[in-house]
Amino acid sequence: MAAANGNISPQRRIRPLKAGIYAPIPTFFLPDTEDVDIPTFEAHVIRVATAGVGPVIAGSMGEGLHLSHAERIRLIQAARRALDSAGLLEIPLIAGTGAGSTRETIELTFEAAQAGADYALTIASGYFAGVLATNKAALKAFWTELAEKSPIPVMIYNYPGASGGIDLDSDLISELAFECPNICGVKLTCGNVGKLTRIADAVAAPDFTPRKESHAPFLVLGGFADFITPSTFSKGHGAIIGLANVAPHATARLFELSTAASKDLSVLPEAQRLQGIIARGDHTIAKGSIVGTKMILEKLYGYGGLPRKPLPPMTPDAARALWEHPHTQDLVRVEREISGKIAH
Repeated sequence: MAAANGNISPQRRIRPLKAGIYAPIPTFFLPDTEDVDIPTFEAHVIRVATAGVGPVIAGSMGEGLHLSHAERIRLIQAARRALDSAGLLEIPLIAGTGAGSTRETIELTFEAAQAGADYALTIASGYFAGVLATNKAALKAFWTELAEKSPIPVMIYNYPGASGGIDLDSDLISELAFECPNICGVKLTCGNVGKLTRIADAVAAPDFTPRKESHAPFLVLGGFADFITPSTFSKGHGAIIGLANVAPHATARLFELSTAASKDLSVLPEAQRLQGIIARGDHTIAKGSIVGTKMILEKLYGYGGLPRKPLPPMTPDAARALWEHPHTQDLVRVEREISGKIAH
């Protein structure tokens, strides 16, 4: 495993991991060849980052499973280059490094770090879910070994829908948080608010183990936009959400309002109003999955395109219905209102 023996520069810039909203950036492909469309990707990274949303590269929305190691590395390098060129030097990069085996996951995490990733987001492989899903010791060993060997802090990615039904419970995640100081958080795309509440309360305790890196606190992040406000009141730290690609200003504003409301209840009604619009939009747009998000980006900004095969494109009728849906249009209207106010 040659990559695991590579050195990560001691001069690496420290970009702190902060509570907030993060967007799993889609990977855009050229229509005729399915080659990665780097210019479009770079433009989109800058678009969400300037709205106050952090980019996550090669996650589920980014079709990480459809990308080779070399393509993931190109995307990480392109994102870092784009952010730096735009003067966004302090924006950290989170990169998806999930792979089939523990060995390959560690190898890919080293490669990602060398390419400019500041943090790794890693899911358990679902190929042997029949064995792993009920084997707590094996799952714990996977993240423990990864955290011990990774040159950058690691975030747990709990997404049963993308890992053959593997669903980590709050006890296991809390154990990993306490025992592995190089684990910097969890993304809960299981949508379990109770689980989020239990983990967030555990890591807020005075006896919580300090992290290996002081700039990488343990963040408890949701995977859907429909409970940002409730999770903030339960000591949560934000979310990694596909909807932030479509509505980066609105989702960043919701987190800002929710955080303020947890300290000043007079702000809560506005947070609740915006949360309602975003929750309905998230519920509707999530049904379109990756292709739905790309279609809406195409409508809004003139880019998006198709997924990589074998994912099928959205039919014209389904695309029209999703775009014209009142929940989608309400979200688009609010995003334009908020981004317009910021622009002025």
